[in-house]
Amino acid sequence: MNYLIGDVQGCCGPLETLLATLGFSPSRDHVYVLGDLVNRGPDSLGVLKLLRGLEGSATCLLGNHDLHLLAVACGVRQPHRNDTIKPILEAPDRVTWLDWLRHRPLAVSAHGWLMVHAGVLPQWTRAQTLALADEVTQALQADDWADHLQEMYGNQPDQWDDRLTGADRRRCIINALTRLRFCSADGRMDFAAKEGAGQAPAGCMPWFDVPGRRTAGEPIAFGHWSTLGLVTRPDLLSLDTGCVWGGQLTAAALDDESGVRIIQLPCPQAQKPG
Repeated sequence: MNYLIGDVQGCCGPLETLLATLGFSPSRDHVYVLGDLVNRGPDSLGVLKLLRGLEGSATCLLGNHDLHLLAVACGVRQPHRNDTIKPILEAPDRVTWLDWLRHRPLAVSAHGWLMVHAGVLPQWTRAQTLALADEVTQALQADDWADHLQEMYGNQPDQWDDRLTGADRRRCIINALTRLRFCSADGRMDFAAKEGAGQAPAGCMPWFDVPGRRTAGEPIAFGHWSTLGLVTRPDLLSLDTGCVWGGQLTAAALDDESGVRIIQLPCPQAQKPG
């Protein structure tokens, strides 16, 4: 069985319990974790140990919190007061965990689903999304990966253009794949609003509702948007259900016979939003 799991954010206990509830077997099953493996929850290092230990049975995407960990580790970014990544940064084998993390992809296509952490710009096709994600992956796996982390912060350019190059190009790709919630009909991204879909900023809408989106009808699974919560459509799965905020940790089982089956585990509140 293949499973998709939304944002874990350092909630190792709930992840262990969810895998046990699923009857997950590394020899038989595969799990796809849709980014934000770490931060804000109580045991980010435990999550990395658990998922890395699954080896070929787990595919983990990079989310904005995972990139934040890498940036803090390189001195590119200062820790946030609510960060819970210190045990990773102080681990004697921290290099092992950081290297493993930076080798994770930003997008994956498997079992008929395109998987990203946050969103897909309306101008992009499935193939283009995967190709652009791979550009960033290659940069993060290069010897000068820390330099690329330094250039990723900022909200501009906030609209995709195929002519973008260098740092601007990579920043736009990262922002779309790991931060996108709302955008305008022509794909201009808004990064200020974090509310649910019904509270879109003026002139904006959820990225998946943009008319004429080139991936319309293509099944896409994502996380990142806890205020949106669970969304299940034939071609859309939103799986961030706010585990770290006291919500639920959600898995979607991709069952060839019965379609998508949702499994949710209530989680104790680990941290207040902020």
